[in-house]
Amino acid sequence: MTEAGEPLDAKDECRDPVVVPHTELSPDLLRAVVESFVLREGTDYGAKELALEDKVARVIRQLEHGEARIVFDPSSETVGIVR
Repeated sequence: MTEAGEPLDAKDECRDPVVVPHTELSPDLLRAVVESFVLREGTDYGAKELALEDKVARVIRQLEHGEARIVFDPSSETVGIVR
C-alpha cells in the first residue's frame, strides 16, 4: 500500500537502483551529472584541493576505466556515482 492507502502495482515494487552506462549519456549530460556529483558537500579529494575541471576529469576517467559507475535510484529519483 502507498502512503495514501492505494495498492502498489508491480512496477512500484521493483525499485532497484539502475546502472546507467556513461557511454549512453551525451557529453553535455555526462558533464552535468559529474559536476553535480563533485559539487556535493562531503565529496572529499584528500588533503590537496583540486579545481572543478580536475575533479570532473578525474571522475570521468574513473568512469571510462570502469572504476566508477553512474547509478539512478528510482525510489529517491536521484543519480549518484559509486566506485
